[in-house]
Amino acid sequence: MNTYDHIIVGSGQATGTLLGKLIPTGDSIAVIEGGKVGGSCVNYGCTPTKTMVACARAVQMSRRGDFFGFKNSEPIVDYDRVRERMNEVRNASSNGLAGWIESTENIDLIREWASFESSHVLNVGAQQIEGKKIYINVGTSPAAPPIDGIDNVSWLDSAGLLDLEKQPEHLLIIGGGYIGMEFAQVYNRLGTEVTIIQRGSQVMPQEDQDVSLAIQEILEGEGVNILCGASAKSVSKENNGIILTIEKDGLEKEIVGSHLLVAAGRKPNTHNLGLDKAGIKTNARGFIEVNTHCQTNVKDVFAVGDVNGHGAFTHTAVNDGEIVLDYLFGGNRNLSKRIPIYGLFTDPPLGRVGMTEKEALSKGYRIMKATKAMSTISRAKEMGETQGFAKLIVDAETDLILGGSILGPGGDEIINMFAAIMHSHIPCKSYREVVLVHPTVSELMPYVLDGLQLVE
Repeated sequence: MNTYDHIIVGSGQATGTLLGKLIPTGDSIAVIEGGKVGGSCVNYGCTPTKTMVACARAVQMSRRGDFFGFKNSEPIVDYDRVRERMNEVRNASSNGLAGWIESTENIDLIREWASFESSHVLNVGAQQIEGKKIYINVGTSPAAPPIDGIDNVSWLDSAGLLDLEKQPEHLLIIGGGYIGMEFAQVYNRLGTEVTIIQRGSQVMPQEDQDVSLAIQEILEGEGVNILCGASAKSVSKENNGIILTIEKDGLEKEIVGSHLLVAAGRKPNTHNLGLDKAGIKTNARGFIEVNTHCQTNVKDVFAVGDVNGHGAFTHTAVNDGEIVLDYLFGGNRNLSKRIPIYGLFTDPPLGRVGMTEKEALSKGYRIMKATKAMSTISRAKEMGETQGFAKLIVDAETDLILGGSILGPGGDEIINMFAAIMHSHIPCKSYREVVLVHPTVSELMPYVLDGLQLVE
């Protein structure tokens, strides 16, 4: 049996972070991956979807010729080329990561699925290997809701949708979260009819209502059909298509589509890991329980990335890896100090950090808030991209920013500035004094604070 100093199960983004500091130690390392190297981000998430977002934006901008002063006919989308470009980008990322791992002398890349035999012994294909330290980085996968007939139709997750060789004619999407909303806009812009079925009363249910409604209005303005307060009751085949029966306002209705995307939640990939043999604890939803250093209850076994339930994004997975490395090398970084941040990559994008207004109020904070419409910002007007607004939530007692939502051009980039401000505990008074480059959207963010009002 081979024994390694470090075994990493899964090759998602936390793995590259771990390797960056483990490789120079000269320790022996095994990376185990039964699927595509790079995990969901590189193969089915960030890399291919943001490539698709860019393609769809280019198509949409070409439709705005009259606004910008040039004549152009309706663009003809070459879906084969759209997919080709997406595959060029994601395959280069996956192959590049695999090549780096395989060319590194003290790493063995084992292309098999793994399961625990005991706390530090893994079954990998036909062999067993032992690890002094083990890092579980196996991510999550889509979960299908309990809909009658769902097992009898070929529904798609994000991976299946991206692998379709033919563009859908009418894409039905169950779920109005960030995955559903991004795909809805992309495919609608490419010429697909799109219908979103959202069980709750608003899309992006974790957001404040004003943010959610603004996003919904943007997509509906482009032609996406969004049905909130609608429950999917059953699904069946019709020739080469899908019949989805929904219930809305007490009435049942049938919607016929060519394809069905399920984007209504994800589950941890822990069911085949043999965690019981290792004695590793999970919670009721199957996520691996960890402490603030991403340690499981078993000594020298860590869980990083989505599988530990403390984040569902690439940047949180990378941060998990950094926290583990910091712990291993004597530091004190931990999960409890992490400020939540993420982006919704619609166009315009939403950047969000910290608490929402409703969350801050529910936690008993005395807050002040301010908003500024993108239509009042010169750079946004100059670019012709005036949809959305900026919203800041401030602690009335400490003058510290509690959260921010930036829906508008560059919102996914601008929000990082607020993450740095919050992490550094910079009071609003000091931030308001900063001089920023003109003309930009971000330069107006300190001025948002001029409109702060107490929320009663």
